[in-house]
Order: sequence, then C-alpha cells, then structure tokens
Amino acid sequence: MREVRVRFAPSPTGALHIGGVRTALYNYLLARKLNGTMILRIEDTDQNRFVPGAEDYIQNSLKWVGINIDEGVGVGGPYSPYRQSERKQIYKQYAQQLIDSGAAYYAFDTEAELEAMRERLKAAGVAIQQYNSITRMEMRNSLTLSPEEVKELMDAGAPYVIRLKVPRKEEVRLNDLIRGWVMVHSSQIDDKVLMKSDGMPTYHLANVVDDYLMKISHVIRGEEWLPSAPLHVLLYKFFGWEKEMPQFAHLPLLLKPDGNGKLSKRDADRLGFPIFPLNWKDPETGELAIGYKEAGYLPEAFINFLAFLGWNPGTTQELFSMQELIREFSLERINKAGARFDILKAQWFNQHYLRQKPDDELVDFLLQSLTGENIQCSRDKALKIVSAMRDRVTFPQDFWEQGRFFFFPPEAYDESIVSKRWNADAVKVFSAYRDALAEVELLDSAAAKATLERVTAALGIGTGKILQALRLVITGVGGGPDLMMIMEIIGKTEVIQRIDHALKTLQAKVS
Repeated sequence: MREVRVRFAPSPTGALHIGGVRTALYNYLLARKLNGTMILRIEDTDQNRFVPGAEDYIQNSLKWVGINIDEGVGVGGPYSPYRQSERKQIYKQYAQQLIDSGAAYYAFDTEAELEAMRERLKAAGVAIQQYNSITRMEMRNSLTLSPEEVKELMDAGAPYVIRLKVPRKEEVRLNDLIRGWVMVHSSQIDDKVLMKSDGMPTYHLANVVDDYLMKISHVIRGEEWLPSAPLHVLLYKFFGWEKEMPQFAHLPLLLKPDGNGKLSKRDADRLGFPIFPLNWKDPETGELAIGYKEAGYLPEAFINFLAFLGWNPGTTQELFSMQELIREFSLERINKAGARFDILKAQWFNQHYLRQKPDDELVDFLLQSLTGENIQCSRDKALKIVSAMRDRVTFPQDFWEQGRFFFFPPEAYDESIVSKRWNADAVKVFSAYRDALAEVELLDSAAAKATLERVTAALGIGTGKILQALRLVITGVGGGPDLMMIMEIIGKTEVIQRIDHALKTLQAKVS
C-alpha cells in the first residue's frame, strides 16, 4: 500500500481562519490513524498578499491545538525547502516541460487586450468571458504568433505568462473521497495561468508539482478548491503522473449560524465570537481580533468542537480526546453538506472539558487571573474557591470574573432581589445573625448554617425566606455557589462586616 503523506498548505496572507484549523485537523487525524506523515508547506507564491508574522502565527496556532508537524516548515525534511517562494527554479523547470510537450503556451496579452476580449464576449452574449480553447486563437500568444515573433518578444523582455492548453473536447473525471465522482467537461475549464509575469507560479502549478515531488497521498482541502480540481487532474495527466496522483477529499463549508452562506470574520465580529485560534493583530490597521485561546477556550475543547463541524463518529459519543478522534476518524464519515457553526456548542464543549479537570489544575487558572489583578491569595484559599465554583463556570477566567465577591465586598446590590427579598424579616434575622456569628469561634460552612438555623428558629422566621437576601448581602447578587461555603472562605470578620454594611445601606428599602 502507498505510504500515507498529507499536507496542510496555508498561505501566509493573515491570521489562520478556524476553517483552516479544521482542514489541518482532518489531515492530522488521517495521518496519525494510518501511521502517515503530516507535512506543513507554506504556499506563499502570491507575494503581493504576504503578511509579516502570518507564518509564525500559523505554526503557533497548530502547536496550541496539538497538531504536531512531522515534516515541513519549522521542522525540515527530505523534500525541502517547504516554502514555495524558495522553490521558484523548480517550478520553472516543470513549466518548461509543459511548454515543450505542447501542453502549455506563452501568452503576451496586455491587460487592455484581455479586457477588450472580455468586452467582445460580453457583447456577443457569452455568459462566461474566459481565455479558453476558443478565445485563445484570437489572442497574442505562442499559438497564434510565429516562432520568430515569439522569440523576438522574449528577447526584447516583453512580459508574458504561461497558460495551460486545456483540451477543447474532453471529460475530466475525479473520484472525490467525500463527494464521489465529479465530472467536468473541458469546455468549462479556462486556460489558467501557470506562471505569472514575475516568474512566480500560480497555486495550480505549484501545488501539483509539490504534491508530486513530496509524494502526497491524500489532498484534503476546503470545498472552495473543488472547481480547481479538474484542472489539477489535467496537470497530472499532462505531466504523466496519473498513477502518482493523490486521492482528493474536499471538505464541506463552514456555514453561518443561521446556515445561510459561508462563515466569515464579519459574521463572527457581528455575533461576538472568535474566528481565529489565537489573538491576531493586523499589522496594517493595528486592529486586534481576539482568538479562541485568549477568549478562554481550552485547546482540547476547541479541537473536539471543530472535529464535529463536518464529521461524526456514527455514535452518540460527543466528547473525544485527540487519541480517540484519531482512532475513530475516517474520511467516509465526513458530510457533503455544509456544517452550521454554533458557538453555544463550542461553549458546551469548553464547559465539559473545564469541569473534568482536577482542582489542582483549575486553581492555576484562578491564581493566574489574580496575579494579573495584583491580588494576593494563598493556594489553599484558591483551591476552596475553585472547588465551590467548578460546576458553574464555562471559561477559566470565570473563576475570577464570577467570583470577585470572594475578594471584595459588594459595591452594589441587585435591585430586583432587593425589591423582592429585602424586608423587615430579613433585617431582624441579619441583625441577630451578625451578633450570633460574633460568638462563633471557628466559622466553617457547617457552623454558618447551624447558626443561621438557630437564629431563624428563635425568631420564628423560615430560613428559606431569607436565604436569597443573605446571598445578596454577601455577594451582591441572587445566585452563585454554595452560600455557606462562600462564608467559610471569606471568613467570619468579613461576613460580619458585609452584614453590617448591608443593614446600613439597605435600611431605607425596608417596606
């Protein structure tokens, strides 16, 4: 059997979209399942769109999610270099091979001549205005010019491109591993540019040559490349590489949450969720886009979520470690239809993975947040806070953001709770409770509860009637972790001070 070699081949034109991360993930899962090789190749032939820092960003993103590269940029390997901009001479050699075999030709058309051709076709009612097997014979290229004219133009340094000579009447067939047989008539394929006037190859030539030379067995890429696949099949044929042609698998689109169209950064910004794995600062505008990592998503949750955007295991299991994904993954279980993006599902995954972690690991998230706020806290106290809050959080930062009351008394009180629960009974109970707590030697959750029940029984007021008001006094809000445990953690002195403050602040609210 053929050795499995897959590649993730992004362009360094900006931050890595989560759709790109999913493509990398599916390549990685297949490679690991079939004991293959995962290659990172940077496709930077379009130098006009190159963005400084993008290549490092791609590598850092893959490291964060746990996609380990076996060969390629940053690692090296037997087929280096792995940046296409460093392989320019290789592509020239193969472009010349196509020229020599009659499968490609030189085209000297200016932009004005190309535009004139498009206008002629439009005026004639042709729906698609393209440079193809018919229009090529009306243009200025090595098929219509004499060899002497071609030589004269080239000797004079006239700019030119190299175009593929697509057959006029041929059916191009492709057996996609996800979509089945794809058949396109060659009349629908234009004579694509293979080498640009600056001497750099286009994606079409470079990726076919590189996939052949690097012995790629499977090309797993986004659906947007499916229209180009027949052209690539033709290139394999013209080079005589049909037996070495990789198997193709074109992944379904990531759709907007409403399912209407492809997911974009604009949609993510509008709906308030990340579209990139890590923070990305645009080097031109300085605009900062928050990444999934910085938004508080765990890499294992992010990967699990992405895996299900287009693939399913065929069972009811939803939580998968990377090793489980590798074991269960198959291209046959990838859907053809687009995958609707649901950020609430991403949050659900994150919540589950976060809550599965032991307190000893979770406490580091809280301590990190506290360090950023210049707040001193012992590890023992932080462990108690994490234990109290672990079943209520979705993101690591929630331990701090939802647990500020462990460190600071309320600055305000939820007015909806005040209006419902703050009354004369509450004032009576809290006044007596404050005095009773002063007599308690060691305030733990059991003592806090027993003392409250003793006070309410003595006053003939049901404990349940004032519990939410007591929570309001201690935390400022009407919900949260176990109230008695909160009081144990903040300590007797702080509890008494908060009760005192509430009695003074809210006395005018008693109806």
